[in-house]
Amino acid sequence: MNEETKKEDGEISLIDLFAVLWRRKVMIIVITMTAAVGVVIFSIITIVLPPEISPLPDVFTPRALMLIDDSASPGGGMGMGGGMAAFAGLGGIRTGATFSDLAVFLFGTHSLLDSVVDEFNIIERFDIDEDRSPRAESRDALRRLLRASFDDRSGVLTVSFTDRDPVFARDVVNFVVEYLEARFDTLGLDRNRIEQENLETNLANVFRDIIALEEESRTLEQSFHAANFFGEMHVITADINRIAMELGAMRQVYTQLRVQNEMLKVTIASETPMFQILELAEAPDRKSSPSRGLICVIVTLAAGFFSVFLAFALNAISNIRNDPEAMAKLRGARA
Repeated sequence: MNEETKKEDGEISLIDLFAVLWRRKVMIIVITMTAAVGVVIFSIITIVLPPEISPLPDVFTPRALMLIDDSASPGGGMGMGGGMAAFAGLGGIRTGATFSDLAVFLFGTHSLLDSVVDEFNIIERFDIDEDRSPRAESRDALRRLLRASFDDRSGVLTVSFTDRDPVFARDVVNFVVEYLEARFDTLGLDRNRIEQENLETNLANVFRDIIALEEESRTLEQSFHAANFFGEMHVITADINRIAMELGAMRQVYTQLRVQNEMLKVTIASETPMFQILELAEAPDRKSSPSRGLICVIVTLAAGFFSVFLAFALNAISNIRNDPEAMAKLRGARA
Protein backbone atom coordinates (compact mmCIF):
# COMPACT_ATOMS: atom_id res chain seq x y z
CA MET A 1 0.00 0.00 0.00
CA ASN A 2 1.54 3.33 -1.05
CA GLU A 3 1.50 6.61 0.85
CA GLU A 4 -1.36 8.02 -1.23
CA THR A 5 -3.56 5.06 -0.40
CA LYS A 6 -2.72 5.34 3.32
CA LYS A 7 -3.59 9.02 3.24
CA GLU A 8 -6.84 8.32 1.46
CA ASP A 9 -7.74 5.64 4.04
CA GLY A 10 -6.96 8.09 6.84
CA GLU A 11 -9.18 10.74 5.31
CA ILE A 12 -11.98 8.24 4.86
CA SER A 13 -11.65 7.19 8.51
CA LEU A 14 -11.91 10.78 9.73
CA ILE A 15 -14.86 11.40 7.46
CA ASP A 16 -16.56 8.31 8.84
CA LEU A 17 -15.99 9.52 12.41
CA PHE A 18 -17.42 12.94 11.68
CA ALA A 19 -20.30 11.35 9.82
CA VAL A 20 -21.19 9.28 12.87
CA LEU A 21 -21.11 12.36 15.08
CA TRP A 22 -23.17 14.35 12.59
CA ARG A 23 -25.85 11.66 12.38
CA ARG A 24 -26.07 11.56 16.20
CA LYS A 25 -25.72 15.31 16.71
CA VAL A 26 -29.21 15.71 18.14
CA MET A 27 -28.62 13.01 20.73
CA ILE A 28 -25.21 14.47 21.66
CA ILE A 29 -26.61 17.98 22.02
CA VAL A 30 -29.66 16.82 24.00
CA ILE A 31 -27.62 14.71 26.45
CA THR A 32 -24.99 17.43 26.94
CA MET A 33 -27.50 20.25 27.37
CA THR A 34 -29.70 18.16 29.66
CA ALA A 35 -26.72 17.41 31.88
CA ALA A 36 -25.64 21.06 31.86
CA VAL A 37 -29.10 22.37 32.76
CA GLY A 38 -29.59 19.62 35.33
CA VAL A 39 -26.32 20.30 37.15
CA VAL A 40 -27.02 24.06 37.16
CA ILE A 41 -30.47 23.47 38.68
CA PHE A 42 -28.94 21.08 41.20
CA SER A 43 -26.34 23.69 42.17
CA ILE A 44 -29.04 26.34 42.65
CA ILE A 45 -31.06 23.96 44.83
CA THR A 46 -28.02 23.24 47.03
CA ILE A 47 -27.64 26.99 47.60
CA VAL A 48 -31.31 27.62 48.37
CA LEU A 49 -31.74 24.70 50.78
CA PRO A 50 -30.60 25.07 54.41
CA PRO A 51 -27.10 23.63 55.04
CA GLU A 52 -28.54 20.91 57.29
CA ILE A 53 -30.52 19.29 54.46
CA SER A 54 -28.63 20.48 51.39
CA PRO A 55 -26.98 17.62 49.46
CA LEU A 56 -24.02 19.91 48.69
CA PRO A 57 -23.79 22.56 51.41
CA ASP A 58 -21.18 25.30 51.64
CA VAL A 59 -18.36 24.35 53.99
CA PHE A 60 -15.79 26.58 55.68
CA THR A 61 -12.18 25.85 56.62
CA PRO A 62 -10.65 28.19 59.22
CA ARG A 63 -6.91 27.88 59.81
CA ALA A 64 -4.51 28.58 62.66
CA LEU A 65 -0.77 29.07 62.27
CA MET A 66 1.95 27.98 64.72
CA LEU A 67 5.69 28.41 64.54
CA ILE A 68 7.66 25.34 65.67
CA ASP A 69 11.39 25.69 66.26
CA ASP A 70 13.08 22.45 65.21
CA SER A 71 16.61 23.73 65.82
CA ALA A 72 16.64 22.40 69.40
CA SER A 73 14.94 19.12 68.55
CA PRO A 74 16.75 15.81 67.86
CA GLY A 75 16.32 16.33 64.14
CA GLY A 76 17.77 19.83 64.53
CA GLY A 77 21.11 18.65 65.84
CA MET A 78 20.69 18.56 69.64
CA GLY A 79 19.95 15.76 72.03
CA MET A 80 16.49 14.60 72.95
CA GLY A 81 15.14 15.82 76.26
CA GLY A 82 13.69 13.50 78.86
CA GLY A 83 10.07 14.35 78.04
CA MET A 84 10.64 14.01 74.32
CA ALA A 85 12.52 10.72 74.66
CA ALA A 86 9.87 9.22 76.90
CA PHE A 87 7.05 10.24 74.62
CA ALA A 88 8.90 9.10 71.50
CA GLY A 89 9.45 5.67 73.04
CA LEU A 90 5.77 5.31 73.90
CA GLY A 91 4.49 6.74 70.62
CA GLY A 92 6.85 4.84 68.33
CA ILE A 93 8.46 8.01 66.95
CA ARG A 94 11.94 7.53 65.53
CA THR A 95 14.84 8.84 67.60
CA GLY A 96 15.69 11.53 65.05
CA ALA A 97 12.19 12.99 65.01
CA THR A 98 11.68 16.74 65.28
CA PHE A 99 9.21 18.76 67.30
CA SER A 100 7.19 19.36 64.12
CA ASP A 101 6.99 15.58 63.60
CA LEU A 102 5.69 15.24 67.12
CA ALA A 103 3.07 17.97 66.61
CA VAL A 104 1.74 16.31 63.45
CA PHE A 105 1.82 12.91 65.16
CA LEU A 106 -0.34 14.20 68.01
CA PHE A 107 -3.19 14.86 65.59
CA GLY A 108 -3.81 11.14 65.21
CA THR A 109 -3.75 10.31 68.92
CA HIS A 110 -6.90 9.20 70.67
CA SER A 111 -6.27 11.65 73.52
CA LEU A 112 -6.55 14.68 71.23
CA LEU A 113 -9.49 13.33 69.23
CA ASP A 114 -11.38 12.26 72.36
CA SER A 115 -10.81 15.69 73.90
CA VAL A 116 -12.44 17.31 70.87
CA VAL A 117 -15.28 14.76 70.93
CA ASP A 118 -16.03 15.47 74.59
CA GLU A 119 -15.57 19.24 74.38
CA PHE A 120 -17.94 19.74 71.43
CA ASN A 121 -20.24 16.73 71.88
CA ILE A 122 -19.31 15.42 68.43
CA ILE A 123 -21.34 12.21 68.80
CA GLU A 124 -24.59 14.13 69.11
CA ARG A 125 -23.61 16.94 66.73
CA PHE A 126 -22.72 14.56 63.90
CA ASP A 127 -25.69 12.33 64.70
CA ILE A 128 -23.51 9.27 65.24
CA ASP A 129 -25.35 6.07 66.12
CA GLU A 130 -24.53 5.31 69.76
CA ASP A 131 -25.25 1.62 69.21
CA ARG A 132 -22.39 1.23 66.71
CA SER A 133 -19.03 2.15 68.32
CA PRO A 134 -19.77 5.88 68.73
CA ARG A 135 -16.28 6.69 70.02
CA ALA A 136 -14.53 5.08 67.05
CA GLU A 137 -17.02 6.61 64.59
CA SER A 138 -16.51 10.08 66.02
CA ARG A 139 -12.71 9.72 65.81
CA ASP A 140 -12.96 8.68 62.16
CA ALA A 141 -15.21 11.67 61.42
CA LEU A 142 -12.70 14.05 62.99
CA ARG A 143 -9.78 12.51 61.10
CA ARG A 144 -11.56 13.26 57.83
CA LEU A 145 -12.16 16.91 58.74
CA LEU A 146 -9.16 17.86 60.88
CA ARG A 147 -5.94 18.54 59.00
CA ALA A 148 -2.37 19.48 59.92
CA SER A 149 0.42 20.38 57.52
CA PHE A 150 3.98 21.55 58.20
CA ASP A 151 6.05 23.77 55.92
CA ASP A 152 9.72 22.81 56.29
CA ARG A 153 11.00 26.07 54.84
CA SER A 154 9.06 28.45 57.08
CA GLY A 155 8.68 26.16 60.10
CA VAL A 156 4.95 26.95 60.23
CA LEU A 157 2.40 24.31 61.23
CA THR A 158 -1.09 24.91 59.80
CA VAL A 159 -4.12 23.44 61.55
CA SER A 160 -7.50 23.45 59.81
CA PHE A 161 -10.97 22.02 60.28
CA THR A 162 -13.80 21.86 57.74
CA ASP A 163 -17.46 22.18 58.63
CA ARG A 164 -20.60 23.92 57.35
CA ASP A 165 -20.71 26.02 60.55
CA PRO A 166 -17.78 28.51 60.41
CA VAL A 167 -18.01 29.43 64.11
CA PHE A 168 -17.94 25.79 65.20
CA ALA A 169 -15.01 25.07 62.87
CA ARG A 170 -13.12 28.05 64.30
CA ASP A 171 -13.70 26.88 67.87
CA VAL A 172 -12.45 23.38 67.07
CA VAL A 173 -9.25 24.70 65.50
CA ASN A 174 -8.48 27.02 68.41
CA PHE A 175 -9.22 24.26 70.92
CA VAL A 176 -6.77 21.95 69.13
CA VAL A 177 -4.10 24.67 69.09
CA GLU A 178 -4.48 25.27 72.82
CA TYR A 179 -4.41 21.52 73.40
CA LEU A 180 -1.13 21.21 71.50
CA GLU A 181 0.42 24.10 73.42
CA ALA A 182 -0.57 22.54 76.75
CA ARG A 183 0.58 19.10 75.59
CA PHE A 184 4.03 20.37 74.69
CA ASP A 185 4.31 22.02 78.11
CA THR A 186 3.16 18.82 79.82
CA LEU A 187 5.80 16.77 78.01
CA GLY A 188 8.45 19.15 79.30
CA LEU A 189 9.87 19.89 75.87
CA ASP A 190 10.56 23.56 76.52
CA ARG A 191 13.15 22.92 79.20
CA ASN A 192 14.18 26.52 79.81
CA ARG A 193 10.63 27.64 80.58
CA ILE A 194 10.05 24.64 82.83
CA GLU A 195 13.28 25.44 84.65
CA GLN A 196 12.20 29.08 85.04
CA GLU A 197 8.91 28.00 86.60
CA ASN A 198 10.79 25.75 89.04
CA LEU A 199 13.20 28.55 89.93
CA GLU A 200 10.39 30.99 90.60
CA THR A 201 8.66 28.42 92.80
CA ASN A 202 11.88 27.82 94.77
CA LEU A 203 12.43 31.56 95.09
CA ALA A 204 8.97 32.00 96.57
CA ASN A 205 9.54 29.14 99.03
CA VAL A 206 12.96 30.42 100.14
CA PHE A 207 11.63 33.96 100.53
CA ARG A 208 8.80 32.65 102.69
CA ASP A 209 11.29 30.74 104.87
CA ILE A 210 13.44 33.88 105.26
CA ILE A 211 10.43 35.89 106.42
CA ALA A 212 9.54 33.16 108.92
CA LEU A 213 13.12 33.02 110.29
CA GLU A 214 13.27 36.81 110.63
CA GLU A 215 9.98 36.77 112.52
CA GLU A 216 11.25 34.00 114.79
CA SER A 217 14.49 35.92 115.39
CA ARG A 218 12.59 39.04 116.46
CA THR A 219 10.45 36.98 118.82
CA LEU A 220 13.55 35.44 120.43
CA GLU A 221 15.18 38.86 120.87
CA GLN A 222 12.10 40.08 122.68
CA SER A 223 12.18 36.97 124.87
CA PHE A 224 15.87 37.57 125.60
CA HIS A 225 15.19 41.06 126.97
CA ALA A 226 12.36 39.70 129.06
CA ALA A 227 14.42 36.83 130.53
CA ASN A 228 14.86 36.85 134.33
CA PHE A 229 17.83 34.51 134.89
CA PHE A 230 21.08 33.57 133.18
CA GLY A 231 20.11 30.02 132.16
CA GLU A 232 17.11 31.13 130.19
CA MET A 233 19.16 33.89 128.52
CA HIS A 234 21.82 31.34 127.52
CA VAL A 235 19.24 29.09 125.83
CA ILE A 236 17.66 32.02 124.00
CA THR A 237 21.10 33.24 122.85
CA ALA A 238 21.86 29.82 121.38
CA ASP A 239 18.58 29.80 119.51
CA ILE A 240 19.24 33.31 118.18
CA ASN A 241 22.68 32.28 116.89
CA ARG A 242 21.25 29.17 115.26
CA ILE A 243 18.54 31.13 113.52
CA ALA A 244 21.09 33.75 112.41
CA MET A 245 23.18 31.00 110.76
CA GLU A 246 20.12 29.53 109.06
CA LEU A 247 19.00 32.99 107.98
CA GLY A 248 22.42 33.75 106.47
CA ALA A 249 22.43 30.45 104.57
CA MET A 250 18.90 31.01 103.29
CA ARG A 251 19.82 34.51 102.10
CA GLN A 252 22.78 33.10 100.18
CA VAL A 253 20.54 30.49 98.58
CA TYR A 254 18.01 33.16 97.69
CA THR A 255 20.73 35.31 96.11
CA GLN A 256 22.00 32.41 94.01
CA LEU A 257 18.50 31.54 92.88
CA ARG A 258 17.85 35.15 91.91
CA VAL A 259 21.05 35.22 89.84
CA GLN A 260 20.13 31.95 88.08
CA ASN A 261 16.62 33.21 87.40
CA GLU A 262 17.84 36.49 85.88
CA MET A 263 20.37 34.67 83.69
CA LEU A 264 17.67 32.28 82.53
CA LYS A 265 15.39 35.20 81.66
CA VAL A 266 18.12 36.59 79.42
CA THR A 267 18.54 33.19 77.76
CA ILE A 268 14.81 32.80 77.16
CA ALA A 269 14.52 36.33 75.79
CA SER A 270 17.29 35.65 73.26
CA GLU A 271 15.99 32.32 71.97
CA THR A 272 13.17 31.50 69.60
CA PRO A 273 10.18 29.89 71.38
CA MET A 274 9.85 26.20 70.58
CA PHE A 275 6.08 26.47 70.13
CA GLN A 276 4.62 29.85 69.25
CA ILE A 277 1.06 30.62 68.14
CA LEU A 278 1.30 33.01 65.21
CA GLU A 279 -2.38 33.32 64.39
CA LEU A 280 -5.51 31.85 65.91
CA ALA A 281 -8.36 30.81 63.64
CA GLU A 282 -11.16 33.19 62.73
CA ALA A 283 -14.67 32.37 61.53
CA PRO A 284 -14.32 32.67 57.73
CA ASP A 285 -16.94 34.57 55.74
CA ARG A 286 -16.03 32.83 52.47
CA LYS A 287 -16.66 29.16 51.77
CA SER A 288 -13.75 26.83 51.02
CA SER A 289 -15.87 24.45 48.94
CA PRO A 290 -17.72 23.26 46.94
CA SER A 291 -16.80 24.98 43.68
CA ARG A 292 -20.15 24.70 41.95
CA GLY A 293 -18.90 26.36 38.79
CA LEU A 294 -16.17 23.74 38.45
CA ILE A 295 -18.69 20.98 39.13
CA CYS A 296 -20.95 22.30 36.36
CA VAL A 297 -18.05 22.36 33.90
CA ILE A 298 -16.91 18.84 34.81
CA VAL A 299 -20.41 17.37 34.59
CA THR A 300 -21.06 19.07 31.25
CA LEU A 301 -17.77 17.82 29.78
CA ALA A 302 -18.38 14.32 31.15
CA ALA A 303 -21.86 14.27 29.60
CA GLY A 304 -20.40 15.43 26.28
CA PHE A 305 -17.77 12.67 26.29
CA PHE A 306 -20.40 10.12 27.28
CA SER A 307 -22.73 11.19 24.48
CA VAL A 308 -19.90 10.90 21.93
CA PHE A 309 -19.01 7.44 23.22
CA LEU A 310 -22.69 6.47 23.10
CA ALA A 311 -22.93 7.71 19.50
CA PHE A 312 -20.04 5.48 18.41
CA ALA A 313 -21.45 2.54 20.42
CA LEU A 314 -24.87 2.89 18.79
CA ASN A 315 -23.23 3.22 15.37
CA ALA A 316 -21.24 0.03 15.97
CA ILE A 317 -24.38 -1.85 17.01
CA SER A 318 -26.18 -0.54 13.90
CA ASN A 319 -23.34 -1.67 11.64
CA ILE A 320 -23.38 -5.14 13.19
CA ARG A 321 -27.13 -5.46 12.68
CA ASN A 322 -26.79 -4.41 9.02
CA ASP A 323 -23.95 -6.88 8.41
CA PRO A 324 -25.41 -10.31 7.48
CA GLU A 325 -22.08 -12.04 8.04
CA ALA A 326 -21.73 -10.59 11.54
CA MET A 327 -25.32 -11.46 12.43
CA ALA A 328 -24.74 -15.03 11.20
CA LYS A 329 -21.74 -15.34 13.47
CA LEU A 330 -23.77 -14.08 16.42
CA ARG A 331 -26.58 -16.56 15.69
CA GLY A 332 -24.02 -19.33 15.42
CA ALA A 333 -22.49 -18.34 18.74
CA ARG A 334 -25.93 -18.47 20.39
CA ALA A 335 -26.63 -21.87 18.94
